[in-house]
Amino acid sequence: MVERREDTPSVPSSGEAVATKLRRIARKARSDPKFQFTSLYHLMNEELLRGCFKQLRGRAAAGIDGVTKVAYAEHLEENVTVLVERLHRLAYVPQSVRRVYIPKPGSAKERPLGIPCLEDKVVQSGLVRILEQIYEQDFIEDSYGFRPGRSCHDALRALNATLERGGTEWVVEADIKGFFDHVDHDWMMRFLAHRVADQRVLRMVKRFLKAGVCEDGQCCASEEGVPQGGSISPLLANVYLHYALDLWFEKVFRKSCAGRARLIRYADDFVVCFAKQADAERFRSELVVRLGKFGLAVEPSKTKVLAFGRSAQERARRQGRSKPETFDFLGFTHICSRTRDGKRFHVKRATAKKKFRTKLAAIKEWLKQNRATLSTRALWEQICVKIRGHFDYYGVTENFWSLDRFLAEVKQLLFQWLNRRGGKRPMTWEQFTRMQRSFPFPRLHTRVNLYNPS
Repeated sequence: MVERREDTPSVPSSGEAVATKLRRIARKARSDPKFQFTSLYHLMNEELLRGCFKQLRGRAAAGIDGVTKVAYAEHLEENVTVLVERLHRLAYVPQSVRRVYIPKPGSAKERPLGIPCLEDKVVQSGLVRILEQIYEQDFIEDSYGFRPGRSCHDALRALNATLERGGTEWVVEADIKGFFDHVDHDWMMRFLAHRVADQRVLRMVKRFLKAGVCEDGQCCASEEGVPQGGSISPLLANVYLHYALDLWFEKVFRKSCAGRARLIRYADDFVVCFAKQADAERFRSELVVRLGKFGLAVEPSKTKVLAFGRSAQERARRQGRSKPETFDFLGFTHICSRTRDGKRFHVKRATAKKKFRTKLAAIKEWLKQNRATLSTRALWEQICVKIRGHFDYYGVTENFWSLDRFLAEVKQLLFQWLNRRGGKRPMTWEQFTRMQRSFPFPRLHTRVNLYNPS
């Protein structure tokens, strides 16, 4: 039987900071994995919500009510006081998310974007700060997406170690079809209720789930999925997959494997490494059944079992192929290789082709939009910022060649677009080269060592 007790007093302790109370919740959650928290909602107070407001981006777009951070800040104390009063009367009802569409670089399609109202952002951030204290103690070590102190590079380090030193011979590359749009609300609330018994918190989360979307003046409630663009969405997604996927794999499936197995997940993107082919094949088939129970489905064309590891090259040769298959994860294509002396198995990486093309298309579109209004120096400096941002993420161990190619392509784009400005004398390549000496592009080097956490 699950234990249910009060963890924090219903009346806040005099003078005790919210941060202290949150740390106490985290300690309790860590020490008692079956504990249900019955008193959390009182933490949605002025101190917490004021701090959440201050962390919002100043220039973020407004929701359907048109309220910006600057306007809200003009009467911040009064606004926060009224907001807290509405929350505790349970009179606060989240508004629909404003849906807009932005260009998708390298494609004629557009990407939908959800913009919540400002107060909804504040309330969601408050709920996240509270719930995070509980679930950060519960989530498995190999869940990396949207968690404090964890990054894509941490997930890539874990994957690299498992591929090279974890006895991996088979990999299951999986894709959940439209995950964020197909989260089942009933299951979501049942999962949350394992740890949260404060009905006011659960009621507010459900209101956000049902708030819906407003597009072209038409608003409709959501029957499934998590709120678009909201800060609470990543946390809810992690909770959903924690119960639907992670715990099942760790406590049930992995224990039935004949060899080693490890699941590494970043949000809804995950790969699973296996020592035995039979385990990998069985996981792929059982995954369909497991996710189906919770209203989710895998994308068949993007879900496969492939040989990847020390024996992959020999297997490929026996099958008449020149090299083993590759797989993509977090924007990188992972490739079977050997160390320079040829003695050990080694994983090489390259920027995934789709990501490479998308990044170049975005830079090309930016140059097209800004070449007529910015000076040569301003264009140059902004392009350097974009290159540096690309290098900061993709500059990992064994990806030097992709970075070099990316830099060469961007240089060529910049040169071409500088020469397309009407009324300007063409810039020669010699002039462009001299410009590089005065304003050098970011230097090529490995920003992230996947063999060393530091």
